[in-house]
Amino acid sequence: MKKIGVILSCFLMFCLQSCGIYSFTGADTGAAKTFQVNYFQNTSDIVEPGIDRAFTLQLQDLIQGQTNLSLTNSGGDLIYEGEIIDYYVAPITATAQNTAAQNRLTIAVNLRYYNTLQPDKDIERRFSFYYDYAADDQLTGVVLDTAIEEIYSRITQDIFNATLTNW
Repeated sequence: MKKIGVILSCFLMFCLQSCGIYSFTGADTGAAKTFQVNYFQNTSDIVEPGIDRAFTLQLQDLIQGQTNLSLTNSGGDLIYEGEIIDYYVAPITATAQNTAAQNRLTIAVNLRYYNTLQPDKDIERRFSFYYDYAADDQLTGVVLDTAIEEIYSRITQDIFNATLTNW
């Protein structure tokens, strides 16, 4: 009985010790300890107040929540910067009376990612996503907040996957 307890204890200790090499998010930060997210300015033709700040904060929150990296204002090992390049609404479905039945808000972000420790992992890429809503809804208030949240959630996760995972 004592032998089983020792074997079980060793097995449990081995399992807990080995958990350090795995990440539930799949993030591979390498030797990086810090990251910085520079302000993503809205350079699209339509300027919706506050979406640039919201995007910058949501990207910071996602990286902080899914890695053990520390946020810094300058000199980060990993640097995220770019701009919101598209923000537009377009009709996507029509009614029998040739009016829009549904509209689509699309937001696109141009990202420049620099890994100062491994420059071969640097990327510049465009990320975009959309939100569909009924044409009789106004793109304000709760509808706008929901649209922005859903779009930014998808774009920031795509950025995270492109820069910090090997998927």
